[in-house]
Amino acid sequence: MAEAYIVGAVRSPVGKKKGGLSTVHPTDLAAHTLAALVERTGVDPAAVDDVIMGCVMQFGPQSMDIARNAWLSAGLPESVAGVTIDRQCGSSQQAVHFAAQGVMSGTQDLVVAAGVESMSIVPMGSSITAALEKGMPFPFGEKWVERYGNQEISQFRGAELMCEKWDLRRDELERYAYESHQRAAKAVANGYFRDQIAPVGGVEDDEGPRPDTTLEKMAALKTLREGGRITAATSSQISDGSGAVLVASERAVREHGLTPRARIVTLSLVGGDPVYMLTAPIPATRRALERAGLGIEDIDVIEINEAFAPVPLAWLREIGADPAKTNPNGGAIALGHPLGGTGAILMTKLLHELERTGGRYGLQTMCEGGGQANVTIIERL
Repeated sequence: MAEAYIVGAVRSPVGKKKGGLSTVHPTDLAAHTLAALVERTGVDPAAVDDVIMGCVMQFGPQSMDIARNAWLSAGLPESVAGVTIDRQCGSSQQAVHFAAQGVMSGTQDLVVAAGVESMSIVPMGSSITAALEKGMPFPFGEKWVERYGNQEISQFRGAELMCEKWDLRRDELERYAYESHQRAAKAVANGYFRDQIAPVGGVEDDEGPRPDTTLEKMAALKTLREGGRITAATSSQISDGSGAVLVASERAVREHGLTPRARIVTLSLVGGDPVYMLTAPIPATRRALERAGLGIEDIDVIEINEAFAPVPLAWLREIGADPAKTNPNGGAIALGHPLGGTGAILMTKLLHELERTGGRYGLQTMCEGGGQANVTIIERL
């Protein structure tokens, strides 16, 4: 099988709710990142075979195939097609997988894998709300109810169920969240993200980290559910952002004079319990490590999306990973989670952190709606 290489990765800053990116049209936000990727890699954009873009709320300003619209908005060649995909929070990590698979199959040589979400402009749940307002049923129909019962299916309930199953206390969740903010603040202050970010409209840094937060402030917050353990402080932030990765074949590297920065080692995709929803990164990681012939001790940098604090905490407990290697520069609790954009943003962070520290292997995973998870393992070159 042919190798797939990452030759470029760039992201926007991640803007907070009502922050500096909240008025930027999502198509323009994605276009900015695509243009930066082309500029930084020096690739001939007409040679790109496809643009695969993750976006979860494909509604309103994010509808009508935003991948295609963003590419054209960036002033890039009309000859290049684009497709928008939805694997919930893992949408743009799946875009990386599809891009790699296209290259590995030998049918494509240059594929852009990207993602975008403006949660300020297109709020989470917009498509569902619009359907309900028209009297249409919730996405789960009669056959679903026959299998799983007429029970609440939501990420918020899933997070609470994880807390119960793994006996995660509220103070444990808050200590994890506090550490995420401290790591992110340190990374911003030390300029760790500077080379990976393409500033947008005067916004140069991620807006989410709160270096002045305290455990006392977190403890004073109300839980999101009565009697629960999850608060806003131990949940990912509502955010706006975009990322883009260029995946190339060996032939494309040679013919276009590109520099391989990482090799995609293996790709894993697993489904789990859709009621718990957030637990699939655990079996997906085990499968990916087995396929790669690696142990978790071989992984130098890990990016696991902090949708809620119990997700990485349960994963750490089950996988036995080193907490110091896991989200070393903070995660979505501090830096934000722009849904469909997060996968490409995390891959950009992972690649740059491997390069900064001289690590060899990196692993990325995230929980996804429907009880799914992607895992990508890369090797820095």
